[in-house]
Amino acid sequence: MFLWKTNFLRKKMREAAFVKQNKDKWLKFENVLSNKIQISPDELSSLYIEVTDHLSFAQTFYPNSETSRYLNNISSKAHQKIYKTKKESRKRFITFFTKEFPLSFYQYQKQLLLSFFVFLLFAIIGAYSASQDGDFVRSILGDAYVNMTLENIENNDPMAVYKEAGEMNMFLGITINNVKVALMAFTFGVLLGIGTLFMMMQNGIMLGAFQYFFYEKGMLWESARTIWIHGTIEISVIIVAGCAGLVVGKSILFPGTYTRLQSFVQGTKNGLKIVISTVPLFIIAGFLEGFVTRHTEMPDWLAIIIISISLAFILFYYVFYPHYLYKKSLQTHE
Repeated sequence: MFLWKTNFLRKKMREAAFVKQNKDKWLKFENVLSNKIQISPDELSSLYIEVTDHLSFAQTFYPNSETSRYLNNISSKAHQKIYKTKKESRKRFITFFTKEFPLSFYQYQKQLLLSFFVFLLFAIIGAYSASQDGDFVRSILGDAYVNMTLENIENNDPMAVYKEAGEMNMFLGITINNVKVALMAFTFGVLLGIGTLFMMMQNGIMLGAFQYFFYEKGMLWESARTIWIHGTIEISVIIVAGCAGLVVGKSILFPGTYTRLQSFVQGTKNGLKIVISTVPLFIIAGFLEGFVTRHTEMPDWLAIIIISISLAFILFYYVFYPHYLYKKSLQTHE
């Protein structure tokens, strides 16, 4: 209990210091919004970016505080005023991906971990089920796909499925489908997160059964080095989309000091930001699947490099970079 009180007091002291350090800017921003003082549209936009940066910091470190609610309130009021005078700058778009989102994503690491472990658990269950029941793979992947793959194996081209459609058609079709899956994982969060977990279960079982099928045929490496060229990003970002759904589910189950409706609205906004962050990556995954994966003749070392770079980027952007920004922001605002 003593340790909890100590940590609580330290947090309050850091919050007070944060408010003292920035309150003059916030008051200036309020005065601009109420037309008490006039500044240029560019200056207003810059001030807005700074205040929203403070909001991201407050939501990360003091999520249910008066400071967070205050900054959220003035940011919301500012949004319409700024968009009437000046379109959102390119800098704002860039800072969303490079700073604002990664910093805010730090607070969702537990949901990300839960999404990952649920997916991994059911991938293992899918592989185990396939090993115990010869018909399990067909029930999951469908007779048509299994029969086609068996035929491709007999023709010494097990990954021929990635060569059947044209590059551009496959790229567009896969990208659109993946974005739809991400949106479903996000929207199913309204079912208290259970719908999202079901999607992670479904996709995990499918992956596990799929990989065991090739293992059973003695082609685990051939399948893995081909499929994971695009699958590293694709599967990882589906897990991230699952995190977005869990954020929505948590906002309903645990509203904290907010009303349940306020918490749900905020959780939906935060979850949507996570989904938005995945869209460029789904495009990259679609490009790899449409234009690169089909080249099954590429050397193993090249496939390994592509897979390694993809995994390193995912871990950096969604795990290590948010932790780095968190520590940096904590030091800056102490």
